[in-house]
Amino acid sequence: MKKIELLAPAGNMDSLRAAIQAGCDAVYIGGKSFGARAFSRNFSNDEIVEAINYAHLYGVRVYVTVNTLVYDDEVDDFLKFIEFIHRNNVDAVLIQDLGMFDLVRKTFPNLELHASTQMHIHNLDGVKVMEKLGIKRVVLARETSIDDIKKIVTNTEAEIEVFVHGALCISYSGQCLMSSLIGGRSGNRGSCVGSCRLKYDVIDEHGKRLNKFDYPLSMKDLNSLEYVGDLIDAGVSSLKIEGRMKSTQYVYKVVSIYRMAIDSYYNTGKVVINENDILELSKIFNRGYTKGFLNNANNDDVINGYRPNHMGVKVGTVVDYHKRIAKIKLTDNLFIGCGLRVVGKSKDVGISVNEFYINNKLVKKATRGDIVSIHVNDDIEVGSNVLMTLDSNINEKINNLITGNLRKVTINGSFVGKIGCECELTISDGINKICAYGSVIDKSINRPVDREVIFKKLNKIGDTIYKFDNLNIEIDDNAFISLSDLNELRRKAINMLNEVRLYKIDFKKDVYDIEVPSFNRETLLTCLISNKDDYKECAKKYDIIYSDDYLKGTIPRLSRVSHEYKEINTEVLIGEIGGFNKYSVVDTDVSFNVVNSYTVAFLHSLGANRVTLSYELNDKQIKYLIECYYKRYKKYPNLELIVSGYEEVMISKFSLNKYYNTDKLFLRDMFGNKFKVITYNDGMHIYNYKKRDCYNKKYYEWGVNALRFNLK
Repeated sequence: MKKIELLAPAGNMDSLRAAIQAGCDAVYIGGKSFGARAFSRNFSNDEIVEAINYAHLYGVRVYVTVNTLVYDDEVDDFLKFIEFIHRNNVDAVLIQDLGMFDLVRKTFPNLELHASTQMHIHNLDGVKVMEKLGIKRVVLARETSIDDIKKIVTNTEAEIEVFVHGALCISYSGQCLMSSLIGGRSGNRGSCVGSCRLKYDVIDEHGKRLNKFDYPLSMKDLNSLEYVGDLIDAGVSSLKIEGRMKSTQYVYKVVSIYRMAIDSYYNTGKVVINENDILELSKIFNRGYTKGFLNNANNDDVINGYRPNHMGVKVGTVVDYHKRIAKIKLTDNLFIGCGLRVVGKSKDVGISVNEFYINNKLVKKATRGDIVSIHVNDDIEVGSNVLMTLDSNINEKINNLITGNLRKVTINGSFVGKIGCECELTISDGINKICAYGSVIDKSINRPVDREVIFKKLNKIGDTIYKFDNLNIEIDDNAFISLSDLNELRRKAINMLNEVRLYKIDFKKDVYDIEVPSFNRETLLTCLISNKDDYKECAKKYDIIYSDDYLKGTIPRLSRVSHEYKEINTEVLIGEIGGFNKYSVVDTDVSFNVVNSYTVAFLHSLGANRVTLSYELNDKQIKYLIECYYKRYKKYPNLELIVSGYEEVMISKFSLNKYYNTDKLFLRDMFGNKFKVITYNDGMHIYNYKKRDCYNKKYYEWGVNALRFNLK
């Protein structure tokens, strides 16, 4: 059985080295464009090449994220970037945009493609659709339970990747428009402002605030250590850690913890978890921990409403305070360079520990039970908890481990020296085998070479990534070879092994081609209704009516989160890609995030009749999309645009309605705007506070066939 992959994040070269030294099997990185972490440092093109070469020497695979939506005027640059990383031997790319997926798979048929979690694949049917289209791996939605994961793995040949640790979004990935529609910074474009981490009042229909803490949408960090064995047994291909915007020390620590968990399960059948490691990780960064939704529950324990950022770890209590000098009784060790947070009733006060005293004596270290005196820059209260938010000792320890380059590739070697022949050094890493030839072995006149000398010289590889597990020396009696020749032979062999470990991906470039149907130009009015009482009135005004209630005379609209499909033999409006595996006559809803002409063509080629455009397109982009489509395919698309209604800005498996046991809720932001919150079909839906209102017949003139009014 192939061992499960441990996939680590890397936001820069330092983090990449840390992840590899900590024991990962693969890393995922982003370039300066088209990645879903635009605010990470990310990698320049030169750094991408450096990263791939460094990782491949260690046998670590490199995946590049190109998992944002791509507009038509960006496609040329997008393709140039894909070609660049493909030519430089990237192992795979993660992709969200369906149109770009189709374009890349046809243009670069040898490039391995992974469906990003942003593609919102959460059921077997979605995986089956992508499998048929040639996807190598699917990164499942974080909301997918272990039971569903097992079902998916059992019934598909595609590799399955699962998030196991790190930050969680309250919304299904790829389905959150809150940052985009409210703040103009799109999560689907890698620039999410973190709307879910902001303060909100949860209020009922009478305006009464229900929440005790200020951050009702801010999720804890996922910690799935106890499920590592279950995921291995389920046949998952890769365990993924989130954290491309986290520190180098965080990356090293969390990867090393999961490395231990995976290896211990394979070796003993049990997952070993070192509680001190968890404590150290918590000091580096944590928002509190949750098991998420792996246990198949709509888990109420996923929210940290108290604080949206680093929680820290309690290390003491303020026992005295006078004139900006705090006395703190410690429950843990303290070092110079640490960061503390004093949590008071009305405010928090941060402390950079540049110096501190015990009994008026300046010290650099204190231990549990000590009372230390530290200067603070603000008033604090006696009895306040003191949290450690940065542990300088842990950081120093981890930095030493990283720079020590302790991870080694085990090799076996054999040296053969026969008088009158070139000496040979054969090296194998278990997969690759090379043979280097050196100088001719002479017969010794005075002093034959000693086997121990040969062994020591050839084994002098501490400055490389290798270590010998076994090195066999075979040398004729009375043979001689100089020490410099041995050194040169060793260097030659190591360089040869490096070359074969820096494997090449077979580059191939084809021509993009696609067959799309021809559609007539139309000027339709459509609507979405919530109940049968609206049907009679709407039937007089609208050409097409969608409904969530499967009403006669309407087109059923299916949820964007689907785990079971009803038997429907008529036209349906689907909200996620799995619907293509169930229904033959489909339209696609706004949740498909269609922002370019390639995605329109791709969905039409799969059988979609009408394609609804994304809320994130502006007028200029809509017009240009249609122009690009006609220019490329010489046909008209069949497009729909929602011009009226309250936009869904988020869908979540966690439900505030269930948590507060009320159907009617609103989120009120710091500006007093109220967002309606309702729960149906096991999903919490949050709607924008303002109504979309952009009806204009110009869209018909540009080539949009249907304008929709969402009336529910």
